[in-house]
Amino acid sequence: MTNRNKTKGSAWERAIVDALHAAGWPFAERRLAGAAKDRGDIAGIPGVVIEAKNTASRNLAAWVDETELERVNDGAWLGVVWHKRTGRASAADGYVTMTGRQFLALLGQALDVQPPLPAEDGEAA
Repeated sequence: MTNRNKTKGSAWERAIVDALHAAGWPFAERRLAGAAKDRGDIAGIPGVVIEAKNTASRNLAAWVDETELERVNDGAWLGVVWHKRTGRASAADGYVTMTGRQFLALLGQALDVQPPLPAEDGEAA
């Protein structure tokens, strides 16, 4: 990773943390890089892993797979990719991507219902 890309990534992570603070999540913070088992870029929201991406190229499948591994490493129930929207500086204008399974879990938490989740690919239904 070049210094320019690292600077862009760090700035985006700070923008996400600032947005989370403004939304009432005072303990949100950037994680220190370099852990043996990556647990995402943003910490401080119990049970949630956030992977931050600030790049012009999009590789949603790889990003979601990376986030799922980080979610498992962290023991979290939700993992999302928060990526920068081209031409917009605010994290609130960025995009948040997750699997349908993660979205169903999020809806269950928000609505205080826990419907059965569909089987993962390769699992019996």
